[in-house]
Amino acid sequence: MSTRGMNRDALITALNHAMRDSGGHGVLYSQTVAQRLGINSSDLECLDFIVMRGPLSAGELAVATGLTTGAITGVIDRLERAGFARRDRHSSDRRKVLVRALPAIDRRVGPMFRPMERAAMSVLSQYSDKELAFLLDVFTRLGEAAKAALAELNAAPKGAAKPSKK
Repeated sequence: MSTRGMNRDALITALNHAMRDSGGHGVLYSQTVAQRLGINSSDLECLDFIVMRGPLSAGELAVATGLTTGAITGVIDRLERAGFARRDRHSSDRRKVLVRALPAIDRRVGPMFRPMERAAMSVLSQYSDKELAFLLDVFTRLGEAAKAALAELNAAPKGAAKPSKK
């Protein structure tokens, strides 16, 4: 896409559309992987949080994802049944339970994400270190903004998003 001659508003709009398109395809890819693994897409996303951040308590996972602790309990139960995670007692505080990813992830989940990882690495390899640092900053900030937006949505009354009947 050529951006030559686009003003700031047009650039921001085009970038927003491109991010939505990329994000939508990422969601569809993850849903396909989850379906093939026999879990739901929310469980797969929670599993990714555990893999990326290391062992987490149920409360930490709830905060990271914006899900309720009750929902997280169900997620952890399903991930355990699927053989992807387990609950372990914290080494120094026996009252605390941490959720850990299991090696089955490398065998069962990893291969399904390799095509997406190869595609992403192919694109990212075309950028300079300075551009990559900029992109890292952008995506880090967008992640924080998405987390805040999710919290705002979860705090809104449930009926607020219903379309009006005419």
